[in-house]
Amino acid sequence: MKTTILSLIVFFVSLFLYTKFAGPIPFSITNVTSNKSEAFTVTGEGKISVKPDIATVNVGVQATGTTVKEVQDNLNKNINAVSAAVKKLGVDEKDIKTSNYNMNPQYDYTASRQRIIGYQASSNLTIKVRAIEKVNNVVDSATGAGANTVGGISFDVDDKTTGENDARKLAVADAKAKASQAATTAGFTLGKIINYQESTNGYRPPILYAKADMMMTTGAGAPTELNTGSTDITLTVTLSYEVK
Repeated sequence: MKTTILSLIVFFVSLFLYTKFAGPIPFSITNVTSNKSEAFTVTGEGKISVKPDIATVNVGVQATGTTVKEVQDNLNKNINAVSAAVKKLGVDEKDIKTSNYNMNPQYDYTASRQRIIGYQASSNLTIKVRAIEKVNNVVDSATGAGANTVGGISFDVDDKTTGENDARKLAVADAKAKASQAATTAGFTLGKIINYQESTNGYRPPILYAKADMMMTTGAGAPTELNTGSTDITLTVTLSYEVK
């Protein structure tokens, strides 16, 4: 036991004297970092035309009267009639939403004083038409039932997944073709794709703004004719390749 303790004391004393006069014991750590930054980035675009299959129609009713109750009664009567008329065309109740309701006093400023002489109110319905072939009938039925404003008619695609997938395929093919041509021209070899990014310009449905002629509230006038047309879905992709 004494021999062991004596050996340890000798070891630590020797270590202390060595580091005191010869400097610290050298340690060697090797750190190797490899960072391959050679990459080639290219952008491609895909665009397809789509035909809308749903429509959104905004219709409104305005009413005036001498009392709040009179105005509210007239407004509610007319807006309910409009809602009932479009429901008869097959529009589901869940696709009819009140989007605006206003009630304002009307003033007389004669004789240098302010006096309330009546009230004006308005209410708007946003109607989603899933059977897009009925959109013209919806407008005519709404105005025939009492709607005296029509505006912000828009056409849209209910499910854009298929259109976006098709645009994506075109965009990737476009990017790959550009990358291959550039590599051949510049004299380098493409490796694997190391990064992918995409962005879409989205689908911006065409919007029509119109104000219903007052004759339409009584069912007169020519039938409404709205054309859905078509619009583009555009998607852009960016591919990054390793360069061999």
